[in-house]
Amino acid sequence: MTTERRTDRDPSPEGDAPPVSSAGAARGGDSAAGTNAAASGGDGTTVAASSGDRVVGATDATDPDAVRRRHRRRKRNAAVVEALLPFLAWLIAGVLLLLKATTRRRLVGSDELFAHWARGEQVILAFWHEQLVMMPFPYRGPRACIMVSRHRDGELIARAVRPLGVVTVRGSSTRGWSGGLKSMLRVFRGGADLAFAPDGPRGPRYVAKSGVIQVARVTGAPIFPIAAAAAWSTRAGSWDRLIIPFVFSRIVYAAGPPLRVSHDADAEEIESVRATLERELTRLSGEARAAIGR
Repeated sequence: MTTERRTDRDPSPEGDAPPVSSAGAARGGDSAAGTNAAASGGDGTTVAASSGDRVVGATDATDPDAVRRRHRRRKRNAAVVEALLPFLAWLIAGVLLLLKATTRRRLVGSDELFAHWARGEQVILAFWHEQLVMMPFPYRGPRACIMVSRHRDGELIARAVRPLGVVTVRGSSTRGWSGGLKSMLRVFRGGADLAFAPDGPRGPRYVAKSGVIQVARVTGAPIFPIAAAAAWSTRAGSWDRLIIPFVFSRIVYAAGPPLRVSHDADAEEIESVRATLERELTRLSGEARAAIGR
């Protein structure tokens, strides 16, 4: 359901030689070609020079050959990732389907959420980015839509969650937000629920952004904060420390009361609801961990 996701200079083939002190240069005298010398520039700077054709002190940023090598390497890496994308998406989708089939799930405080679905009413789901993997498993609505980034990682997520019935649109709070928002509203008008990780796509962790509040103001749909915790799990090394549950793990989901935003909400009301959502997600996460015994 939404879910993001950091240039080094390349060392020259010969490596960067350290500048030689003026004393060392004096000792070397007029030695054979290939000996480094320290030359004092007109502005007082010391430049490391070589008798060879290449100036060792030149940076790769201004070296045309290094720039071309870096560009070719990036193109090769992009081509490899592009070629592996279908396989990686298939692999992730298989893992998600396996986890959905084998994990044991319990929902706490979800009666009002399920009542909305029973009446055919659309909702907006909000959860912390670290819990993204676990969110598709208990979903019982018509279909859910999340926003993913425009980069390759977004395409990977879009392909991986498709078998779980999750619709995706491209964009994020930091890039392509306007286009992504229009696409989400179009999908919402088609009858889908919307899902947001308000601290995504790149954090700060556990800090809710106001995008989901703006969407609730436009659509009139209630925001249901929801959190999850797994008894057996590991964490990725990403910025959000993404939780990855193990097969056959118990997962507890805790849902809070809905938050509503009026159509004419001003900046003060939007900030108030944003702060409430942030507190609720933190509270519910603690409640889910306590229920799972962690």
